[in-house]
Amino acid sequence: MSQEGKTAYSQDELKEFEEIIFQKLAIAKEELHTMKDTMSKKNDSGTDYTASTSKLLEDGADTLERESMSQLAARQQKFVVNLENALIRIKNGTYGVCIDTGKLISKERLKAVPHTMHSIEAKLAKK
Repeated sequence: MSQEGKTAYSQDELKEFEEIIFQKLAIAKEELHTMKDTMSKKNDSGTDYTASTSKLLEDGADTLERESMSQLAARQQKFVVNLENALIRIKNGTYGVCIDTGKLISKERLKAVPHTMHSIEAKLAKK
């Protein structure tokens, strides 16, 4: 069925998108939980004390790794929020409509990026 002329997705289509979002949300939350656990365990200094110069190098590497993990966790948290916002848009009837063009976002794009609010045309036009 063509999307031409359609202004909204059917309830069945929205249910399908909702299931995709719930699956991605469960995975994203689990990954975020794992990242947070990893970061909290990184704060343990452990019991292996070595020579001072190698300890300084290890501390620097640990700090870099912690910062990197923190950035990944922040991005993952943003992804979780975006997925949750997509669920809200499903409930309020605005899901799948491009906020720039007002047209329906293609099903293929929504399946790949279910939290998007932009059609591919609008996304490419912003570049």
